[in-house]
Amino acid sequence: MRRLITTDYYIKTLWFTAWQAALSTLLTMTLALPSAYVFARYKFTGKSTIKAICTLPFVLPTVVVANAFMALLGTNGLLNNILMSTFSLDTAPIQLNHTIWMILLAHVFYNYSVAFRIISNFWGILPDNLTQAAQVLGASPRRAFFEITLPLLRPAIAAASMLVFIFCFTSFGVILILGGMQFATLEVEIYRQAVNIFNLPMAGALSLIQIIFTFALMWVYTRLQANMTIHLKRQAQSTFQRPVKSRVDKLLVGGTLTLMFVLLASPLLALIIRSFTTTQGIALTYYRELFINRHGSLFFIPPIEAVYNSTSYALVTVVMAVFLGLICSHMLTNTDSILSRWLDPLFMLPLATSAVTLGFGFIITMNKPPLSLRSSWILVPIAHTLVGLPFVIRSLLPAMRSINPKLREAAALLGATPIRIWREIDWPLIQQAVLVGAVFAFTVSMGEFGATIFLARPHTPTLPVAIYRFLARPGAMNYGQALAMSTLLMLVCATGFVLIERFRVGDEGEF
Repeated sequence: MRRLITTDYYIKTLWFTAWQAALSTLLTMTLALPSAYVFARYKFTGKSTIKAICTLPFVLPTVVVANAFMALLGTNGLLNNILMSTFSLDTAPIQLNHTIWMILLAHVFYNYSVAFRIISNFWGILPDNLTQAAQVLGASPRRAFFEITLPLLRPAIAAASMLVFIFCFTSFGVILILGGMQFATLEVEIYRQAVNIFNLPMAGALSLIQIIFTFALMWVYTRLQANMTIHLKRQAQSTFQRPVKSRVDKLLVGGTLTLMFVLLASPLLALIIRSFTTTQGIALTYYRELFINRHGSLFFIPPIEAVYNSTSYALVTVVMAVFLGLICSHMLTNTDSILSRWLDPLFMLPLATSAVTLGFGFIITMNKPPLSLRSSWILVPIAHTLVGLPFVIRSLLPAMRSINPKLREAAALLGATPIRIWREIDWPLIQQAVLVGAVFAFTVSMGEFGATIFLARPHTPTLPVAIYRFLARPGAMNYGQALAMSTLLMLVCATGFVLIERFRVGDEGEF
């Protein structure tokens, strides 16, 4: 520990981790706020569908996000190929590979939907009568915004900023693939110390520092999120949403939708296009090669086997995460406010703690009897359960807190047992939220990378680990197969998110 706090390298690593997260958060919030306003105050055709689709990047695995940006902006990416072909250039004009700008763009892409949804959902339920009253009394629209709307929005903005900062602070796959080792954050350094150098004491010290930081950040976040409860009279969003009529309205809505397409859709489209693009033109070559062992390697694992591994782990994860999520949500709903104030950030800690730290923790704690699970297949679903548990809890809490306690009291007075009260009152009211949490757990498990790269056995890789292995090998064919697998994994995550939106209760929530 003394070496950790006295060595410039580790201090610089912590500083880089913090400032890149802060800058990523600032860029994300700058782009998300105008979009949140448009979706909160305007009504237009396809708004709900667009809002659902734009959230897809958040549920994508980091390896898919990194691959998408390489496919769009890499040296051999789609945009560079178009520019070189159009202007007869010999070298790629956009050189963003392994630069901080590629990392920042990927972080904005990954976290934009988090900030956008939190703020737009909260903004959408704020009554508009206070602003109208201020304008009747002579306040300009600008003054009404800064003195009335902004103070009401401040808890949502602060909560969204804190959550985005946490995600960027613990980012791993994006920085490892797009930045390389020269941009070492705490997360990447923990991985390097544990896997490449095998310096477990230093990896443990770095993990401890990260846990302390992230627990403090998550405690602040849960307090901010609790302050998002407002005591004003809420109205349906349609009450104060206006149609797009004037030229200014059309420019504002059109500009927002254009920004969302360029920022969110273009990398994913580039990923899909590049996965079909070969030197011979558009073909299914990379997809066919996924099932062929060209080099006759004994260590070749067909990607279809990785799909089977990921699916099996995800199904086990769903069962464990939903079971624990119900217990944790019940505790948060029925304990006193002081205890709940500490339990909430504790249960949410896996969301902020790096997946790499979790994986490393499992290696050193479950390697000796009586918990000698290092070589057991169950270790991967256990790790995935911890990663997915916060999403399950956050899906269940709104539904469980909305249950009127008087319903339970009335049933108890009529002689119903606690089990019957749960079965006939609680369960019908929360079953859709349970389904949302289950799909969240399944999707998160399918795309989990940071912990799995530590825990998965060489002969049982998951899809994200298999993608990373293809990226680590030289050659256009290996890169093309990584793109093909990323596209398939993206389709799985997209399907999961469509189901989440289908069964989600209401429009409020954090994710």
